[in-house]
Amino acid sequence: MLWVKAFHIVSMVCWFAALFYLPRLFVYHVDATDALSRDRFSIMERRLYRGIATPSMIATIVFGGWLISYNADYYLSAGWLHAKLTVVVLLIGYHHICGRYVKKFAAGTVQKSGRFFRVFNELPVLALLAIVILAVVRPF
Repeated sequence: MLWVKAFHIVSMVCWFAALFYLPRLFVYHVDATDALSRDRFSIMERRLYRGIATPSMIATIVFGGWLISYNADYYLSAGWLHAKLTVVVLLIGYHHICGRYVKKFAAGTVQKSGRFFRVFNELPVLALLAIVILAVVRPF
């Protein structure tokens, strides 16, 4: 079980690293003034999303499910886990919204400002705080 927990944590850290950096790339992309820079940011965004963020998300979900399977009766009756899984579902939604922005940036159809993406970039921080507090403190 400790190995599974370790891989769950590592995959979660990789997923969050990607979710912290991807919207920052969006900020730089919106502010880019030349075609070469915009093309470069599109490539970086696509590689980060497909090569790191999505595989890390999948690994996090797989290892998390595996951990739950070790003591399903307890975990499925724990209120803190229900709250944590709700935040994870919201984070998966955020992940997919990032994927849509990756496609919109590649197509050159993004209508949002750098300011929007600066705020958008902070949302995973709130999710991380909630997830860690729920998993460690287990308030209910």
